Amino acid sequence: MTDDSLDPELIDLANALLDAARTGDAEPVRAFLDHGAPANLRDASGNSPLMLAAYHGHAALVTELAARGADVDLLNDRGQSPLAGAAFKGFTEVATALLEAGADPDLGEPSGLATARYFERAEIVELIEARRA
Repeated sequence: MTDDSLDPELIDLANALLDAARTGDAEPVRAFLDHGAPANLRDASGNSPLMLAAYHGHAALVTELAARGADVDLLNDRGQSPLAGAAFKGFTEVATALLEAGADPDLGEPSGLATARYFERAEIVELIEARRA
């Protein structure tokens, strides 16, 4: 996060929340959210805590963030969805958590489904297709 009009301490707190999501450290994430931090806070690249948790394989944290109001379909600045990030990395458990929370597999560029197909993530493709049947 970079904005000269923001308090540097506020930026540090936001970065701490985003770093905790990236590393899967649920306790600080919970504390920040419990004290009013927005669940859809975004970094300078448009990545939310849920996106960072998904991209780094933290399925339980993805589930918790979604339950606390994080948008499972919030795209980053490159048009990528959390589901596409999970598909790219091959995190089937994360993809399952996102789909169970209502993620749209056709959202983003490329979409989560297209990403799963491109990287030959058969389990994730099957998960998506099974939900459509």
